[in-house]
Amino acid sequence: MERLLREILVSIDPSTVTISGSPGIEVRGLAYDSRDIRPGFLFFALPGLHSDGHDFIGRAVEAGASCVVHEKPLTRSLDGVASVRVPDARFAMSPIASAFYGHPSDSLVVIGVTGTEGKSTTVYLAYQLLDLAGERAGFFSTVRHRLGADEVDNPEHQTTPEAPVVQRMLADMRDYGMRYAVVEASSHGLSPRLNRLGDVAFDVGVFMNVTHEHLEFHGTWEQYRDDKANLFRALDLHSHRKIMGGVPVDVPSFGVVNGDEPSAAYFRQATRRSVRAYSGKGNPAELSATAIEPDARGNSFLIVEGETRMKARIELPGAFNVDNVLAALLAVSGSTGRPVADFVPLLPQLKPVRGRMTVVDRGQLFEVLVDYAHTPSSFVTIFPPIRKRAPGRIISLFGSGGERDTAKRPQQGRIAADFSDIVILSDEDPRGEVPERLLEMIAAGCPEKKRGEELFLIPDRPTALRKAFSLAGPGDIVLLLGKGHENSIIYRDGPVPYDEIGEAEKALAELGYRQAQAPVKEETS
Repeated sequence: MERLLREILVSIDPSTVTISGSPGIEVRGLAYDSRDIRPGFLFFALPGLHSDGHDFIGRAVEAGASCVVHEKPLTRSLDGVASVRVPDARFAMSPIASAFYGHPSDSLVVIGVTGTEGKSTTVYLAYQLLDLAGERAGFFSTVRHRLGADEVDNPEHQTTPEAPVVQRMLADMRDYGMRYAVVEASSHGLSPRLNRLGDVAFDVGVFMNVTHEHLEFHGTWEQYRDDKANLFRALDLHSHRKIMGGVPVDVPSFGVVNGDEPSAAYFRQATRRSVRAYSGKGNPAELSATAIEPDARGNSFLIVEGETRMKARIELPGAFNVDNVLAALLAVSGSTGRPVADFVPLLPQLKPVRGRMTVVDRGQLFEVLVDYAHTPSSFVTIFPPIRKRAPGRIISLFGSGGERDTAKRPQQGRIAADFSDIVILSDEDPRGEVPERLLEMIAAGCPEKKRGEELFLIPDRPTALRKAFSLAGPGDIVLLLGKGHENSIIYRDGPVPYDEIGEAEKALAELGYRQAQAPVKEETS
């Protein structure tokens, strides 16, 4: 416990910290939910929107908590239990968790990826390139993570978990003998208000883009961008001498920015480290792509590095994936010290992230794509190239998250209407909002679409999906947007299990389609 207290006093003004009880107690684990407390655990009493952890201190002590970190004065003495009063219990979780797990990021080369779109994919691509090149690497993202021998799905809708979970995952990677950790760094995780990533010793920061999202939390777009830039500021906050296998190693530290983004200069200025750029649009950059030829299954293009041109192919649909690959190449090349050319032959082996432009093919006569796109900027990215190659109509199905930024809803409707022949609005994660009212806000963006023919509002997602398939004909493309990899839809009373890809496959099977073959027709006599 003394060691953890020292970490608190280093990170937090000592004059604001009050310690009561014996600091010599043993801490065997960390929890911020009283239901997870075991004997010897430290309990963080966190204030929240719907409940207050201070109300559960008694329950935590009864369950065996040996220490309580809290903000408000205690209403009763805690015999035999140490207590630490701090200004912000959530902020304190990060330094305490890092100390408890032995500062795991000090023994890993940590690559952080931030941006409104493309984070999960770029994290997964960078991890795969490291793995294919024979490096011991782990990762965690919105979709999946690998902390040990196997990749597993992330069951939560949370990109960056709370600090104790972040530090435990990094410790698992370190203890498994991994050298690299690729981390999806959300704006929430980088915000000092939540401090989920505050004690991660990042070595490489990757900036993808910053558009209109999460203003319900950050308040303004400027604050949203500023919080994201904390990833680059973090590069200057610690030594990049890591302890690997008991040996001190100086690891490369640098930033990677999207040279096509207006905010690239802002991120460059956030760090004293060198910064490298990539571009898919011909802007000046250390690494760029040209002659991009997208098709239904992937992209062929040329990678340009100085005077060198390299032919490349990725089996990842969506031209935007070229940008994601460029970002991943710069990150892994710089962090390993190996030339980009070493990784280019590995590109055709890269696997897509589940729910990111995932093709659902049961032999049907129309194309079905599942993607996580749920912002106006992501719509602007995916719709134009699909419209350009679509031989028939585009039928798009999507919704918008409840209790989140409302200004984007009519914008989503407007963009979808501009590129889609038919728009179907359905539940995404309405949470505590009334689904019908939420969908009407999206529909306000496409008033010219005739209801019942070109515009449908069907809250129940499985029903809406089947409606889309019933309208689709040969050559059409059905876009199922917003849910992607997620395994539930969140309503007022909690999550309801839902798998978009699985539901699409089920609906196609109901129509008589089987994998890679024509529809099964009934025999008639």
